[in-house]
Amino acid sequence: MSAIEYLLESDPAVRWQVMRDLTDAAPEEVAAERARVATEGWGARLLAEQAEDGLWDGGTYRPGWVDESRPFYDAWSATHPSLELLRAFGPDPAAPEVVRAITRVRENVRWDHDGQPYFDGEVEPCINGGALANAAYFGQDGREIVETLLSGQLADGGWNCWDEDGTSRSSFHSTICALEGLWAWEQGGGGSDAVTAARLRGEEYLLERRLLRRASTGELIDPRFTMPSFPSRWYYDVLRALDYFRLARPQRDDRCAEAIELLRAKMLPFGMWKLELTHQGPTLFDLEAEHEGFPSRWVTLRALRVLRWWDGA
Repeated sequence: MSAIEYLLESDPAVRWQVMRDLTDAAPEEVAAERARVATEGWGARLLAEQAEDGLWDGGTYRPGWVDESRPFYDAWSATHPSLELLRAFGPDPAAPEVVRAITRVRENVRWDHDGQPYFDGEVEPCINGGALANAAYFGQDGREIVETLLSGQLADGGWNCWDEDGTSRSSFHSTICALEGLWAWEQGGGGSDAVTAARLRGEEYLLERRLLRRASTGELIDPRFTMPSFPSRWYYDVLRALDYFRLARPQRDDRCAEAIELLRAKMLPFGMWKLELTHQGPTLFDLEAEHEGFPSRWVTLRALRVLRWWDGA
């Protein structure tokens, strides 16, 4: 069995993206498979976990049961990570099940930070980037988030959630989140000269560092950057960055070449890639057959479409 055949034996959330990005299926066939995401498999299961008040697991960024005395305890079952995961699954935003879920979020969900409506965002760029990408994907007004991101861009071109006065160095984690949000907003029709300029500056921050190295010394910043993960959450890795640049810079940039070859070298003999890093924390449910250290349909889908872009196949 080929890697593509194996991917096509998966959940509708994977299958429709394989059909679109790897097999060049007819648009009507892709749309028909995509329509299943909201009613079958992981997408339907995730939607069913939402409560009537719009929340997943009783909270916005973290679930309602988390002990607030443990501020750095990661959990991925609340509303914000659930919406990010739903966006990754890629349901049709016009599906009735999705419209109902997003309406509940828009009308009821508030951020813990200061009670802001969900689609107005909060203050941290790693959170706001994801929230803006969610707003763009699900057709919501994210203009408040855009303004917050633009005002928080640092002098070196990136973003950092830990910055308090505009003088910090940027973080790869925060920067990729902000870039994904700004790009999605532009693609959704909300672009402006200011948004484009901010996005391009942010891209340069990553590209000048070849997606994984310190500008000052050329050293690898963090070995974990080389390890593909899914879901990525707020964490950076080179596969996530390459999947972004596949869309944002289809003409390719040679500064991605080292990251491309690193990714290519990770391919297993039978054409799959491993899930190398799981970002630990409670989840609503496991994605079947997705385990750290084992071949992953999600990582393989993303790696194959990145290489297809780079190689011009």
